[in-house]
Amino acid sequence: MEKIVIRTEKAPIPIAPYSQAIKAGGVIYVSGFVAFDPRTGKVVEGGIREQATQVMENIKAVLEAAGSSMKDVVKTTVYLTNLEDFKVMNEVFKMYFPTDPPARVTVGVKLPLPELLIEVDAIACPS
Repeated sequence: MEKIVIRTEKAPIPIAPYSQAIKAGGVIYVSGFVAFDPRTGKVVEGGIREQATQVMENIKAVLEAAGSSMKDVVKTTVYLTNLEDFKVMNEVFKMYFPTDPPARVTVGVKLPLPELLIEVDAIACPS
């Protein structure tokens, strides 16, 4: 099975040993993204709404670089530092997945930087 590394400048470039995404067997495995703005390399300002939006834009950019889209996402895992942000995170998800949303797991975690509120990974299966 061929393994293709996906990389785009439209999403944050990894600063650790991982790829933005890997395409293997026709499936795209998107790494966990936090709310880094790819233009500045800094965490976006604002709260959970702004961070969740940036995370989804990062995932969208990587999927597009792989020849896919948000419509092909079948599974996500959401990591929230504050589970009280669940409602607002859901509102952002509805913008990116207005119909037939993917399967999802949401867990409460501690992320590496205190200003980070959310991380999301995804699996997409392009048709």
